[in-house]
Amino acid sequence: MALISFGGLGNGVDFGPIVDLLVQAERIPIDRINQRKLDLQTKQTDFGLLGGKLLGLQSAANSLRTRLSFDKNQVSVTSASSQTLLTANVSSTAASGTHKVTVHQLASAHQVVSKASTAVSTTDTDIVSGGSGTFSFSVGGGSTQTVNLGANGTLEELRDGINDLGAGVSASILNTGTEAVPAYRLVLSSNDSGASNAITISADDTDLDTVITGVDTFQAAQDSQIVLGEGLGAVTIDRSSNTLTDVISGITLNLQAADLVNPVTISVTQDTTAVKEGVSNFVSAYNEVQKFVNERTVFNVETGERGIFVGDSLARTVLDRIRQSTFSQISGLTTYTSASQIGFETQTADGTIKLNDTTFDAALSQNYSAVRDLFVQNPTTGTEGIGELVNDAVDALDDVEFGALTLRQNSLTSQIDDFLEQISVKEAALLRFEEQQRIKFGNLDGLLASLQNQLSALASLTPQVLNSR
Repeated sequence: MALISFGGLGNGVDFGPIVDLLVQAERIPIDRINQRKLDLQTKQTDFGLLGGKLLGLQSAANSLRTRLSFDKNQVSVTSASSQTLLTANVSSTAASGTHKVTVHQLASAHQVVSKASTAVSTTDTDIVSGGSGTFSFSVGGGSTQTVNLGANGTLEELRDGINDLGAGVSASILNTGTEAVPAYRLVLSSNDSGASNAITISADDTDLDTVITGVDTFQAAQDSQIVLGEGLGAVTIDRSSNTLTDVISGITLNLQAADLVNPVTISVTQDTTAVKEGVSNFVSAYNEVQKFVNERTVFNVETGERGIFVGDSLARTVLDRIRQSTFSQISGLTTYTSASQIGFETQTADGTIKLNDTTFDAALSQNYSAVRDLFVQNPTTGTEGIGELVNDAVDALDDVEFGALTLRQNSLTSQIDDFLEQISVKEAALLRFEEQQRIKFGNLDGLLASLQNQLSALASLTPQVLNSR
């Protein structure tokens, strides 16, 4: 009789792989739930990315939503002068037109220096003859500022004391001598230009004696002066700064040099190139949303592979909302009432927009204001332009309480949490199942080992039984 043997813990059979296979089979429902959870997480991520692209579209729409943001101006500055007399920056509030400006003088900050006769040979020379000294000054009509020095006060200490006050004056030390024979003098500079910011020294007990001896003027405190216009209608304008923001509405003048003979011509015109760039950016942002959704709603017939948005109504809702707001008929307008009239062409293949340059350029050239009215919100007439409609559409989708995109994200979060809870419960059950199987097969292993021992015993008794017969 052949001996039956089992390899394993006690009997020859290895039950480990059997238990592993049973556990793998039991894990299949968990893996399915986990895959559904991963799919929802991917969808949630993609809806988040879609929300970001919608915000990009909203930003592009907002740049066209008001007349102030839609209008773009450009400015040119010309002059017969050999110098650059001024530069100009223009905002959208500036009116188109030409201005003549003659720069008579630049604003300068007051700068004075102690007299050469009171110069010292070292910066740490004692400049206080008595037991103490004071140095008092003011800027324009401001309050008096005072630096107190001890009996051994130095030029360096006076400089540092003035700077520590933060009183609108900067102090420095200037060597007007030579390297071998230095002559150090105190320099005071007003931080702000203009005649109203002149420095006045009212008291000086130091050896500099700037009140009695006086000071040398490096630079006078003066206002800038320009003449706006020509002839009898010209207006003279004085300012404390060389940056003039309140002379011509919407234009900032940065004065560089004076020239009494050669005026500057400043021309402000509409920058239609910049306007077109803003509209093109809107079209690009719109197409970004469309393409993003398109890529995720593809179904491959051959492989059966489905895009993450296939069958999801929200993706279609998003596209419908932005398409409707972009191509709506704008009530209250007469010349242009729809984006399609100024060159917005929907591509049938993928739903993106192509801006017909020829049509748009012609519309912009022939009736700029009508193109602008198509996009901007007009509080006077109550017209809601494309910019406002798209902005409102995105706001409705993103509304924190009732927005379709927000509600879907919240729903996905709830479903993902539910799946996580199911997985946690089933994982715990699987651990108990695996433990039970290992106990069961451990008992079986012991039983088989016992049977094997009995078979071995019977096998050893068989020859004796035969011989006794």
